[in-house]
Amino acid sequence: MIKKPQKINMLIRKWVSDLDWLLLFLVIVPLSFILFVSLSSTPINSVFPLRSFIFNRNFSHFISSYPSPDRTHLGWTPSKADQLHHSRIAVCLVGGARRFELTGPSIVEKILKEYPNADLFLHSPMDKNAFKLSLLKTAPRLASVRIFEQNFVPQTEGQVRVLTAANSPNGIQGLLQYFNLVEGCLTMIESHQKQHNFTYDWIVRTRVDGYWNAPLYPQNFVAGQYTVPSGSVYGGLNDRLGIGDFYTSKIALSRLSLIPMLDSAGYRQLNSELAFKAQLTTQNIPYVENRLPFCVVTDRTYQFPPAHLGVPVAALSSLGPLSGAKCRPCTPVCRDLCVADVMSTLDKRWSWTNWGNGTLELCNAHGGWEKGWEKIFDRVAGKKLAAERRRVQVLKFEECVRDFREMKKKAVKWEAPAAEVICRLGFGMTQG
Repeated sequence: MIKKPQKINMLIRKWVSDLDWLLLFLVIVPLSFILFVSLSSTPINSVFPLRSFIFNRNFSHFISSYPSPDRTHLGWTPSKADQLHHSRIAVCLVGGARRFELTGPSIVEKILKEYPNADLFLHSPMDKNAFKLSLLKTAPRLASVRIFEQNFVPQTEGQVRVLTAANSPNGIQGLLQYFNLVEGCLTMIESHQKQHNFTYDWIVRTRVDGYWNAPLYPQNFVAGQYTVPSGSVYGGLNDRLGIGDFYTSKIALSRLSLIPMLDSAGYRQLNSELAFKAQLTTQNIPYVENRLPFCVVTDRTYQFPPAHLGVPVAALSSLGPLSGAKCRPCTPVCRDLCVADVMSTLDKRWSWTNWGNGTLELCNAHGGWEKGWEKIFDRVAGKKLAAERRRVQVLKFEECVRDFREMKKKAVKWEAPAAEVICRLGFGMTQG
C-alpha cells in the first residue's frame, strides 16, 4: 500500500522535470494576457470568442471574430459620434460673407473639423466680402463651391400671396433671394449625389454669418425628425439652422419649390419662419427644437431695451447656447437681473430666446459697433480664431489669390469668378 503512492509520486516528479518550461511559459503568458484584457475591457458576453478559442482550438475563428470593427454581435453598440463619423454628411453653408473673418473660423472648428468626414457645399453671392471665403481653404473636405452674381428673382402671384414683406429688410425680394440661396445648395448636393451615385445620410444647413462658441453635438442628429434651434421663432420656426436626414432635409430646404403648395393650401402673408413651419407641417415632417451653440453676427441696429416685439442683441461673450439669436462683440450693458427684466417683456412666440442661469448678456445695439470691438472679439474667441481675424485684416492681394487657388484644388466642383476677380473686388481694386 505504501509503495503504490510512492510510485505515483515518482512518476509525477519525472513528468514535471521533463516539461519544456520555456514552451509552457510562451503559451500561458499570452493566453493570460488575452483573458485579462477581454474580462477587463469588454462586456461578459464578449469573451465568448475567447472561450471558443480555448475549448475548440480554432485560432483562425478567434482572429476573425475578436476584435471586429462590427461588434454588434458581441453586445456592443457604437456611440452616436461613432455612427456619425462613419456616415455621409453634407454641410450646406449659405449667405453673404460680411463678417466671415469672425464667423468662418468658428464654423471650420466647431462643425467641419468636428465632423471631418463631412462634405462642404458653399453657396454664396459674389460681393466685396466674398474674398473672405478663402478662409475655407482649411476645411477638411470641399465638395462644391458656387459664388455667383446675385440677380433679381422674378416674383409670382402665388409668392406675393403667400409671403409678406413685413419685417424683411429687403421685402419679398429679400425672402426670395434667401430661399434661392438655401434651395440652390440643395440642388448642388443632389447634383453631387447623382454624379457619385450615393445619398447623404445627413444634411446640416447653416449660415455664413453664424458664430459658433461650442461644437455641434451628435445628439442633434435625429433620424426621421428635423432639428431646428429653439427661440427666435417669429411666429413660426427658427430657420437659421437645420439638421436632418436626406428626406427631411429635402423638404426643409425646398424653400422656393414648396411655395405653390402653400398657396394651394391657403396660406397667406407668411414671414420666413411661418413659411418654414408650414413647409414641415404640411408635409408631415416632425421637428424638434434644441438649444444650439451659435448666434448670427449682425451689423443692424436695434432699439434698446427692446419692446415687446423688439429684437434683443446678445453679447458675443454670452455663455449660451444662443440658438441663432442676433449678436455682436460688445461690452455687455445688461446682465443677470437686467436680462431677466428685459427678456420677460418679450413675446415668447417672436424674438425671445433662452436666457436663464446667466447664459445671456445683452448689448445696446441702437448704434454701430463700439470702438475696440476687435479686442473684445479676440478675447472672447481665443487665440486661434483671433489670429484668423487678424490675418484677413492684413491679407495681401497675392495671398488672397493663392488661398483661393489652394481652395479650388481641394474642391470637387468649382463655380466662381476667377480668384483675381474676387480678390480685386474685395480689395477695392480696379478690374483689369
